[in-house]
Amino acid sequence: MVAPFIGRLAILAIMAITTSCATLDTVERELVFRPRTEIWAGYSPGILNEEEVWIPVGAGTDRLSGWWLASPDARYTLVYFHGARVNLTGSVYRLRSFRDAGFNVLAIDYRGYGRSASLLPSEATVYEDAEAAWNWLDARVPDRSRRILYGHSLGGPIAAEVALRGGGAAALVLESSFTSLQEVTVLGPLLTQRMDLLDKLRRLNLPVLVIHGTNDTLVPPEMAHRLFDAVRGPKRLVMVEGATHSWVLRRAGRTVYAAMRELAATPQ
Repeated sequence: MVAPFIGRLAILAIMAITTSCATLDTVERELVFRPRTEIWAGYSPGILNEEEVWIPVGAGTDRLSGWWLASPDARYTLVYFHGARVNLTGSVYRLRSFRDAGFNVLAIDYRGYGRSASLLPSEATVYEDAEAAWNWLDARVPDRSRRILYGHSLGGPIAAEVALRGGGAAALVLESSFTSLQEVTVLGPLLTQRMDLLDKLRRLNLPVLVIHGTNDTLVPPEMAHRLFDAVRGPKRLVMVEGATHSWVLRRAGRTVYAAMRELAATPQ
């Protein structure tokens, strides 16, 4: 999610004058990523019966906590990147919907979230985490053309960055994502965390599905149209009438899953 921190970022204007650059960077990262380690109140292991996997990342001993969900006879594997203010335990129902729709799923918590290594996230570290998860999957799903990158909200630019780094995915799915952090706050010039999804799309050439709710009050729906216009390759835009930031799949899951399969099967 993006907008909840927009108002809080107003304090950066004051802190820029009164504090050091190091302190300002820490505050910005806390407000942008809003990492969560606590277990979501509605979570139960029985909801998914997921397999927990541990993925090494970085040059040290850090590890990412991930979940692997296998769906019988799945043709595609979804690699899912969540947004801010949430972790895997808060994503159980959407992950279950992916598996029930016939996709294998690998989902991770970035460092600083859930049970992953403790770290205040930054744009650089979440990109590194996502790439580590993508490479780890080579042992389970060697054929990268059978994988789909999926990012929700803040996870959108993270998924797109994996594609830019030579991901080789069959398709990229962007749910409720924004053009860039600079464009969702008036304090854009102060931000060092850019998460510029619009720029990434202009440099990519793979099938892209953009999905967005028309009642999204956190990320303006017009941003979905701008993202769609920036896509160079095969693309689909699904605007879900009446859906808010996190309820797109509840209202249009079948349409979304069909579009994912269609785009993933598009020759590249």
